[in-house]
Amino acid sequence: MKLCGVYTALVTPFRGDVVDDEALKRLVEAQIEEEVAGLVPVGTTGESPTLTHEEHVRVIAKTVEFTAGRAMVLAGTGSNSTSEAIELTRAAKEVGADGALLVAPYYNKPSQAGLFAHFSAIAQSTRLPLVLYSIPGRCGVEIAVETVLALSREHKTIVGLKEAGGSVDRLSQLRQVLPDDFALLSGDDSLTLPFLSVGAAGVISVASNLLPRAVVDLVRAFLSGDVQEAERLHRRLYPLFRDLFVETNPVPIKTALSLRGWMTSDVRLPLVPLQPSNQARLEKTLSLVGME
Repeated sequence: MKLCGVYTALVTPFRGDVVDDEALKRLVEAQIEEEVAGLVPVGTTGESPTLTHEEHVRVIAKTVEFTAGRAMVLAGTGSNSTSEAIELTRAAKEVGADGALLVAPYYNKPSQAGLFAHFSAIAQSTRLPLVLYSIPGRCGVEIAVETVLALSREHKTIVGLKEAGGSVDRLSQLRQVLPDDFALLSGDDSLTLPFLSVGAAGVISVASNLLPRAVVDLVRAFLSGDVQEAERLHRRLYPLFRDLFVETNPVPIKTALSLRGWMTSDVRLPLVPLQPSNQARLEKTLSLVGME
């Protein structure tokens, strides 16, 4: 599996408290039409913590069905329980996912030895290509550079890392020691351009739910050598990258998608709707980047 380009961290649309299949289908079609490389259902942006296991697997299956082989599907199957992550990863393979995204275990804060054992157990349980996901701000633990390197050497099915630690220096450290074919993907839209400049291959993007073509163009411009165009697009999009995190993800992106008429802004508790003052700020930003 070669990972390169834009992978959209899909929201999970709801109508009330029910997953909205039609809205999900519209969202998937919009992503494929604008030529994203892949789709990432039921990650953080997909509100995986509040989906039941049945809903979790069903959203993956529906994404595979709607995608119909036209883009890669990298299913979120991580957990702070190793056995649960194995179960979800196997289920994702059964319904046709091309790979799995595995977030670092959260809340229980394993040691680096525990992280190595956790990801190793998952890799040994499946032949599906796996992408690690380091996001210490949510998990309370970072997958150390040395641990990523050891895992890449031990398990050839571990093929990449989504890096959301906010540090260009750490991305540089990872690129220095990892094989060239091990994909590093930005986990923060606002850092996509700086990460590309030190060796990332693309981004798992929140903003591309709303503006897939613009994010695709940014990444393609840089990878094709047009750094000036990539910087122009980054500057245009940066206010949106910033304000999509004015409150907890995915509340702002779902609000923006609802303003576009693609779905409701419904989220599941303990998430709540965007505060009115922040919605006004988001609407102003959408107008600024040409999304009135």
